[in-house]
Amino acid sequence: MNDADGVVPKLAELLRHPDDLDKIPALKAEFTRKKAAMDSHLRDSLKEQLDVTQAGMNAINDGQQLASLLKQEMMRVDRLGADAQKMLRDFPQIGLVAQTQRNFLLVEQMRSDLDTFNERVARVEELLRQDSEQLETLPNLLTIHQELSGLRLIREGAMDQIKKASDASLHGSLEEFFSGLDHVVAWFDEHIGLICLNMIPLTQNGNTALVVRLAVVIEEEERHDERVTAMQEAQKEYGMLASRLTAVADGPKELRGYKEKFLESIRVQAQAQFEAAVAHFLEEADKLEKSLRWFFNELNTVKLGMVQLMPKKWRILATYGAIYHGLMHDELIKLIDHPDLPPANLLAIIHWSDKYYEKMAKLGFGPGELQPHVIDNRQGELVREWRQLIIKFLDEWMARIAQADATDFAERRPDSLDHDRHGYFRTRNLVDLWRMLREQTMAAGTSARADVTEGVMDAMFRVLKTRQSTWQRMVDDECGRFINAGPSSAGVDQDGYQSLQDWLTAVANDQIACIDDHEEAVVSGGDGDGDGDGSMHLGYLSRFKQDFAPLVSAAYLSYAEAEMDSLRDGYVDLSTHCIAAFVALVFAVDVRPTLTDFFTARWYGEAGMGRIISTFEDYLIDYAQVLHHSLVDIFIEELADALLTHYLSAVHNKAVKFDRSPLPSSASASSSSSSPSPPAPDPSTTVFEAKLRDDVLTAFAFFDHYPALAPAIKQKWRVLERFAALVTAPKPALPDLWIDFRRTYWDAKLTWIEAVLRARDDFDRATWAALKTRTAAAVAAAAAGRAAAEADGEAESGAGPGARRTGGAGGGLLRGPDTVMGKVR
Repeated sequence: MNDADGVVPKLAELLRHPDDLDKIPALKAEFTRKKAAMDSHLRDSLKEQLDVTQAGMNAINDGQQLASLLKQEMMRVDRLGADAQKMLRDFPQIGLVAQTQRNFLLVEQMRSDLDTFNERVARVEELLRQDSEQLETLPNLLTIHQELSGLRLIREGAMDQIKKASDASLHGSLEEFFSGLDHVVAWFDEHIGLICLNMIPLTQNGNTALVVRLAVVIEEEERHDERVTAMQEAQKEYGMLASRLTAVADGPKELRGYKEKFLESIRVQAQAQFEAAVAHFLEEADKLEKSLRWFFNELNTVKLGMVQLMPKKWRILATYGAIYHGLMHDELIKLIDHPDLPPANLLAIIHWSDKYYEKMAKLGFGPGELQPHVIDNRQGELVREWRQLIIKFLDEWMARIAQADATDFAERRPDSLDHDRHGYFRTRNLVDLWRMLREQTMAAGTSARADVTEGVMDAMFRVLKTRQSTWQRMVDDECGRFINAGPSSAGVDQDGYQSLQDWLTAVANDQIACIDDHEEAVVSGGDGDGDGDGSMHLGYLSRFKQDFAPLVSAAYLSYAEAEMDSLRDGYVDLSTHCIAAFVALVFAVDVRPTLTDFFTARWYGEAGMGRIISTFEDYLIDYAQVLHHSLVDIFIEELADALLTHYLSAVHNKAVKFDRSPLPSSASASSSSSSPSPPAPDPSTTVFEAKLRDDVLTAFAFFDHYPALAPAIKQKWRVLERFAALVTAPKPALPDLWIDFRRTYWDAKLTWIEAVLRARDDFDRATWAALKTRTAAAVAAAAAGRAAAEADGEAESGAGPGARRTGGAGGGLLRGPDTVMGKVR
C-alpha cells in the first residue's frame, strides 16, 4: 500500500496536463531503462556479496578441517605408540632404559651448563662493558644476544625441572644461583632500548649496520615468542598429549616481549616529541605545521632509509605510520576537548586536518590506512564550536559595553563624553564597539569558511539591533524621570538635566557617525579609530561592510544588504528619537510653566510665545555647535512640531476662555508689538484672533531664520487658521466647519473639539450634541461610500491607497496619513 500511495502523487506530478499523455511512451521507456540498470546493479552487488560470503564460509570450513586432521593425526600417533608397546613384550623395560639414558644425558648436559654458567655470564658481562664504551656501534650485540639466549634457556630449563620435582626446597637456592643473569639481561635490554629510541637518528646518520643488528635480534626474539605461544596453546588445547612431545617438553618456556618493547619505544620516542610540539603550538597558534615538521621528516626517513633494513613482514613503514597517526589523533583530540583551548589554536587544528592528509598521501599513506580520522571527522562540529567561541566572545564584549553604557548614562559621567575634531559631542564606547566588531570579523575571516563568517555576521547584526533598542529604552527611562516629574521643574536636578541633554546629543551624533559616509572625512582622527586610509571617508557601518563583504558568499551578501538597510534605518530612527526626547525634555521642564497659561486670562496680557522662542534660541546657541549638522534641522523641525502640538493641546488647560470680543482700537496697535512690521488688524478681529496672530508671527519670525525649513513649518501651522475659525465661527456653522476640519485632519479627537467648544463663551450642550451627531453621520456615510466603491472595483481602477484614504467616497473622514492633530490631546 505504501508503494501504491507513493506512485499516485508521482504520476499526478508527471501528468499534470492532457498533453502530458503523449509523454507516456517516452516515460515508460525511460523508467524501463532505469529499472534495467537498477536490476543489473543489484545483481552485480548481490553476486559480489555472495562471493565474499562463500569465500568466508570456505575459509572457515578449511580451518575446521585442518584442525580436525591435526587432532586425528596426533591421536593416530598416540595409538601407534600404544600398539608398538603391545607388540613388544619387553617394551616397558626398553622404554625405561631409554628414558634413563636420556635423563642421564640431560643431567650431564645440565651439570656441564651449570658448571660453566657463571663463567659464561662473566664473559657476556665483559662484552657488555666493551659495548658500553662504543655505544655508537655496539659491535658485540649479536654475540651477546646469542650467549644470553643460551643462558636464558639453561635457566628456564632448570627452573622448569625444579618445579616438577617433588622436593621444592632447592628452588630458592637455584634462583639465587641464576640471579647474576638478571643484571646482565637488564644491561643488555638497556642497550637494546637505547638503539630503539634512536632508530631515526641512527638511520639518518647512516649507521645502518647497528639498525640491522637490532632487527636481527628483535626478529629472533619474535620467533622465540611465537614458539612459546604455540607451545602454550598446544598444551592448553591437548593437555597431556602435547606434553609428551619432546619439542614441547624441552622447548622455551617464557615470553620475552622484545617486539612489543620495540614498538613501545617507537611510541615513547614520538610521544616525547609530541609533548614538545604541543607546548610550542600552544604558545604560537600559527606555528602548528612548523611544530610538527619532525613528524613527516621521520616518516620519510623510515620510508627511504629503514624499510630495506627491516624484515618485510614487519611492514615497518605502515607500523610507524600507525603509531605516529595514533599519537597525532590522540594529541589533537586531547587539545580539542580541552575547555580552555584558545580559539586561534582550535582554528589551526581545523585547518591542519586537510594539510595532514595531503602530506601523508605524499608519503604513501591513503585515508583508509589512517584510522581513526585524525580529528574523528569533527570538522563540522569544530567549525560550529569555533563560530560559537567568536559569538560567545562577541556577546560577552557587547554585554560589557552595554553595562558600561548604562552605568555612564545613568551616572552622567563627564569623562564618558568627548568632542570629535568637528566639535560634536560623542560617547567614548562607540569607538571600542566598532573596533571590537572589526577584530571579530577578521577573526572569523581567518577560518577561510564563508559559513563561519556568515554565522558571526548574523550575531553581529543581532547585537547591533539589540544595542539600538537598548539605547532607545534607556533614553525613554531617563527622560521619563524628568517628563513625569510634575507640572513644573521645581525639584528637578538641574545638573542631571543639563548632562542628560548633553548625553542625548552625543547619542544622536553617534548614530549619524555610524551611517554618514562623509562625516568621518571631516572629523578624521578625532576618535582615534581610523587608520589614515580612504576608509576614513566612510561611516562605521560602511567600513563594517567593507570588512565582511569579501568573506561571505554572494547569496549571503544580498541578505546582508537588507540587514544593513535595517540597521541604517534603525540608526536614523534612534538619532531622531534622541532629538525628539531632547525636545520633550525642553517642553516638560523649561516650557511647561508657560504652556499652562495659554488661552487663559494671563495669556492675553503676557508674551508667553516670546519666552518660549527665547528658550529655543538659547538652546540653539548652546547646542548648534555640538550637534551634528544634519540633526540641527531635525531639532528645529521637532521644536516646531512640539510647539504646535502643545499649543493646540493647551485648550485643555484649566480656566481656558476664548475672548471673542472685538479688538479695541487702542489695543490694535499694541497687540502685535512683539512682531516686526505687523499688518494692519481687521476691525472685526477678536481679541483671541489678535493674540493668536501675534503668537504665530512671533514663532514665524524665529523659523524664518531657517529658510530651508520655514515653508514646510508654516504649511503645517496652517491648522491654526482652522482652529481660529472653530473658535470664532457662529454656532450654526460649527458642525460644517468641524466636518471640513476632519476631512483634512482625520485624526483630530472629539475630546479636543469638545474642549474648544467648552472654552467658547456661547457653549451649550445642544451644540455639542449636534456636532457629535453630524460627525457620526458623516463618518458612517464615508464608510458606506468606501464600501460601495470597493464593491464596484474602484479600488483596482487606478486610484492608489493614499488617494482612497484622503478623498473619494471616504471624504477624508476615515483613516489616512497621520497629521499633526494625531499628537494633539
